[in-house]
Amino acid sequence: MNDFLPVRRIPAPDVERLDPGRIRAHAADGLAALLVDAVDGGASLGFLAPLDPAEAASWWREVADEAERGIREVWAAYGTGGEVLGAVTLVRTDRPNGRHRGEIARLIVHRAARGQGLGARLLATAEAHAAAEGLTLLILDTQTDSPAEALYRKAGWTPAGVIPDFAADPTGTLRPTTLYYKQLP
Repeated sequence: MNDFLPVRRIPAPDVERLDPGRIRAHAADGLAALLVDAVDGGASLGFLAPLDPAEAASWWREVADEAERGIREVWAAYGTGGEVLGAVTLVRTDRPNGRHRGEIARLIVHRAARGQGLGARLLATAEAHAAAEGLTLLILDTQTDSPAEALYRKAGWTPAGVIPDFAADPTGTLRPTTLYYKQLP
């Protein structure tokens, strides 16, 4: 007798760039639900659990404002039912000495879609866009020893160092953070 349940594979969703209007339109439902799921599932994304959906929606509306100003770009992946399965954001600096670089500030994958390559697809999409826009350096930070570290290392990111007690995880416990960079062709 087989004691293992079959793994439900989610069809590979399309990844699309969201303009500020689309971010605002989905802030209170799909994008907020994605962020709540990730934080409540233990992802260290700058929020404490349990994350109030209204707080998550407010953050996405702030992201839309940043997108309107050209500071942040957002890509999302939708499931067959229109649910948001993942998102990634790329933040640019407006400082003259840093216009060559960007930061992957959030990479979020819904728990139901993890382990199926969606995070890698979202990351690759943001990286390709950054390179096409002339950026030559990307940075990011992630909780040390988190599952995300394997994704970044596999995608060719280089660890630059660890900062102890950098940020609280969703439970409020201080954790170290690893800084990563990737030079783009």
